[in-house]
Amino acid sequence: MAYLSPTLTLLIAAVKKASTAVARDFNELEHLQSSVHSNSGFASRSVEKAKNILREELLKIKPNYAFISDAADSLPTSGNYFAVCAIDGIANFMHGNNKFALSVAMVSENGVVASVVYNPIADEMFFAEKGTGAFKEGFRSHERLRVAGTKNVSGALLNCTADTDTLRKAFELSSNLRISGTTALDLAYVAAGKTDAVIASGVPSNVLAAGLLLVKEAGGYIVEIGQTDVRSEDLGKVLSNGNLIATNEALRQKIAEFMA
Repeated sequence: MAYLSPTLTLLIAAVKKASTAVARDFNELEHLQSSVHSNSGFASRSVEKAKNILREELLKIKPNYAFISDAADSLPTSGNYFAVCAIDGIANFMHGNNKFALSVAMVSENGVVASVVYNPIADEMFFAEKGTGAFKEGFRSHERLRVAGTKNVSGALLNCTADTDTLRKAFELSSNLRISGTTALDLAYVAAGKTDAVIASGVPSNVLAAGLLLVKEAGGYIVEIGQTDVRSEDLGKVLSNGNLIATNEALRQKIAEFMA
């Protein structure tokens, strides 16, 4: 059984509270006889509702933290903040596709220190705290996460959220390329060994933050796209520009060199 600190326990509780409202809206959305256009307004209201719940609950934990919840929000140059994505995979959500997630990260001067990624429909809860490992919630015990040991790029399962040029290049790497529409969940799957790598460009920091810690705590590596010397990582830079490769030790050099 993984030890959950009081802070991480409260983060999980906040995400679950917001997820109850999101799941209720999703179930209602599935039965709406309406157009995607009208679903868009419904989905936007769901995002705002979840965001408000998360803001209220998270600021109870750390009242002095900033709350970053939109792609347009700029990262604080100093200080502490919560990086939140109320529904990552909003297009999936509004089409009745259950591939989406709520994502919350607590960030301090030392980087991301705790994070939660949760798909409420599949009831998949991933969480991590810096220095203690990454886990998937279980009924009786929590499953420790480890990145996959895949060594062959051509047979690797890749997920990609990127511009057209990056996507085209990623297709040359492996025939097993997927576009799920939710980067936060993609990163959680890398941590869990369900996906071998994520290649992403221009992804907002509020979407990336939680997944970055999951990957790191599961033994994975984060490389900036264009980086050829993979012996070091600059997670702060990746978080600010949203361009990354997340994978295991065996694949990081091969994918980084190819994408560069």
